[in-house]
Amino acid sequence: MAKANKWFVYIIETKNGKLYTGITTDVERRFEEHKNDPKGAKFTKANPPKKIRFTEEHPDRSSASKREAQIKKLTRAQKLTLIKVS
Repeated sequence: MAKANKWFVYIIETKNGKLYTGITTDVERRFEEHKNDPKGAKFTKANPPKKIRFTEEHPDRSSASKREAQIKKLTRAQKLTLIKVS
């Protein structure tokens, strides 16, 4: 049986101060893709990433996707609070 990958929800702060939320199995690789790769999100092409501000581990893609959706519904102030308490 194949080893299950851990999934992560992450928040990236862009150079212009915006926040981007996504999911991945490898946060560092995905951050580099956002910075340098055509596989990066359209959002991060227009808003270059500065640093990873938040990561949260999940056991599977489904739970990570659900959490990503929850975070994306938060206000900016709520996301900043989430980042501070993590």
